[in-house]
Amino acid sequence: METISTAKAHGGVQGVYRHQSAVTGTPMTFSVFVPEHEDGARLPVLWYLSGLTCTHANVTEKGEYRAACAEHGVIFIAPDTSPRGDDVPDDEAYDFGKGAGFYVDATEEPWSANFRMRSYIEDELPAFIAGEFPAADLTRQGITGHSMGGHGALTIALRNAGRFRSVSAFAPIVSPLHCSWGEKALSGYVGPDRADWRTYDACALIVDGMRVSEILVDQGEADSFLQEQLKPELLREACAAAGIDLTLRMQPGYDHSYYFISTFMADHIAWHAARLKA
Repeated sequence: METISTAKAHGGVQGVYRHQSAVTGTPMTFSVFVPEHEDGARLPVLWYLSGLTCTHANVTEKGEYRAACAEHGVIFIAPDTSPRGDDVPDDEAYDFGKGAGFYVDATEEPWSANFRMRSYIEDELPAFIAGEFPAADLTRQGITGHSMGGHGALTIALRNAGRFRSVSAFAPIVSPLHCSWGEKALSGYVGPDRADWRTYDACALIVDGMRVSEILVDQGEADSFLQEQLKPELLREACAAAGIDLTLRMQPGYDHSYYFISTFMADHIAWHAARLKA
């Protein structure tokens, strides 16, 4: 592991690190905040998955999570959103290619060689964290994310219900099957058969029998992507039919930005901490 930077914050250490990923075939950068703790103590882990065009840096610099993580004793891990490098295929559009991995394992060429963010987040990075950060207690994990990362958090939690004690999201893409962002990404990465997309659609996973006990979602009512891309009502309907306890908080006046995310970040960390401390 290469240490890119470390800084003391709220008594803990905010670090940015890089390692060579066997899954993506590229170097991958991620940030980790480890709160101050007693020697030998082990702390629960909250994963944060970022949205389109983002890297680890967006939430690290603008998410305002460290004070709450220090208060509650929670390690905060923010991976990148896609593989990167000169040899990695890309697309000119902002919503496909680098910065837009959608947390899927691509099966279509040329994306399949590198764009394997599902396996990276579900398997490789947690194993790497376990080996490099002894304070990380991976028996107590929560996951959250924003927009594309909210889609990732919901789908990863639903597919790995025994691993995650808690899941939340900020303005998530709840059903890629029913929005242009998702249709473009899943057809490009996974192929034209929409049946293959269902494992990457939170609402479809719920319909198909995947379960978590509860979900917290914050959504800005002034979000310009609300009607066409995010469609939280679809998640409400799916959870209601499946008996999943969904807390969907529609926040008047808030948009899709980190001004919105940072406003409610402490609420989410406290919510996760209550479920991770047991």
